[in-house]
Amino acid sequence: MLAHIAETLRRGRGIAAKADIAGVAARLGLSGSGAIRVGDDCAAIPDGDGYLLFAIEGFINEFVSADPWFAGWCGVMVNISDIAAMGGRPVAVVDAIWAAGESAAGPILQGLAAAAAAFGTPLVGGHSNLGTDRPQLSVAILGRAKRLLTSFDARPDDRLIAAIDLRGRYRDPFANWDAATDAPPRRLREDIEILPAIAEDGLAIAAKDISQGGIVGTAMMLAECSSVGMTIDLAAIPRPERVPLDRWLQTFPSFGYILSVDPANVPATIARFEDRDIRAADIGAVTPDHAVRVSMDGETQTIWDFSHRPLLGCSRA
Repeated sequence: MLAHIAETLRRGRGIAAKADIAGVAARLGLSGSGAIRVGDDCAAIPDGDGYLLFAIEGFINEFVSADPWFAGWCGVMVNISDIAAMGGRPVAVVDAIWAAGESAAGPILQGLAAAAAAFGTPLVGGHSNLGTDRPQLSVAILGRAKRLLTSFDARPDDRLIAAIDLRGRYRDPFANWDAATDAPPRRLREDIEILPAIAEDGLAIAAKDISQGGIVGTAMMLAECSSVGMTIDLAAIPRPERVPLDRWLQTFPSFGYILSVDPANVPATIARFEDRDIRAADIGAVTPDHAVRVSMDGETQTIWDFSHRPLLGCSRA
């Protein structure tokens, strides 16, 4: 079973999409070793006594076409999640929308507005083209952080913590676990505050938002950027009842983070999430090599060995 899961993850669409980053970054001359490191959830730009955080998300056409309202909602939500993953707080978002007329654009715009209101993050402008033949969406965000959580600071002997809001449901036919659209706005805003509080209290310095690469794919990106390895216990990952493991590992949760934490800070870090009814667990270890492995029932499989092949091509080395 584990060998099948490992091969499914390697060949999955989520990890393949992340591998596309390497070619783009190389063409632009970007890396994880510059003054502003590429490979994080946001660009972190030093500014006074903190950092400006800048990020953007684009959405695949089939998703925007199939569920336009939710695509608009996700445009705001996933950008806010990226800001939080860096230990920051959102300031404002802008959008770029293409659609075949106002009626086609309407649900997308409604979703954008609903999420902006729910999370308390203003939508302040953008770009529109309502004369195209298909809907497309991209959303960018600006935020601020006092202390950073980064993808470049996971250290050997740290523990990996996965924190995921399981109070949701799948938004079929895609792999989105929606724990946000029915949640009270106050809860959404207070839950997002957990990450900057962890950063400012010094409980962690490395984290990443669980993206469409899934839990293991996100851990792989964190490992590569930090030039470390990881061993992940699949049985320890927080998971909803009755959701098969192989499906869950390829899921994009609306609230999900992986943190690399000093062992002494693990109980306090987990408590920050569990106090908000968000499931969090120690799911494995950061190792001094350059391979990401998964384990279950005494068996171990290597998912990726960065000494043989990069994924993002954005390590700090």
